[in-house]
Amino acid sequence: MSREMSEPYYAVVFTSQRSDGDNGYGNMADRMEELAREQPGFLGVESARDASGAGITVSYWSSLEAIANWKKHEAHQVAQEKGKQTWYENYKVRICKVEREYSF
Repeated sequence: MSREMSEPYYAVVFTSQRSDGDNGYGNMADRMEELAREQPGFLGVESARDASGAGITVSYWSSLEAIANWKKHEAHQVAQEKGKQTWYENYKVRICKVEREYSF
C-alpha cells in the first residue's frame, strides 16, 4: 500500500479477463495508476494477472466520494471506454467497505 489506512475505508475490486494482445494496455495501465495516486482519497493499489489473462486489481479509497470522482476523471473515462472496446473480454467491479483489517 502506498498510504497509511485506517478503518473504515473502501476497496474497489476490479476482476477482468484480458483480450489477446497488448494494444497499448500496458502503457495505459501504468498511466492510470500514476493518475490514481494523485487523486484525493487514494490509499493504494494491489494487482495480479495470470498467464490466461485473468486479473484482479484492488484499489483502496478513503470514501465513496473519492471513488466516484476517480470514476468520473476524464482520462480514466477514456481508459474505461478503451477497455470495453479493446482490452477486456469481460470485467466486473465490486465496491466494498473495509471495516476491519489485520495482518501477519
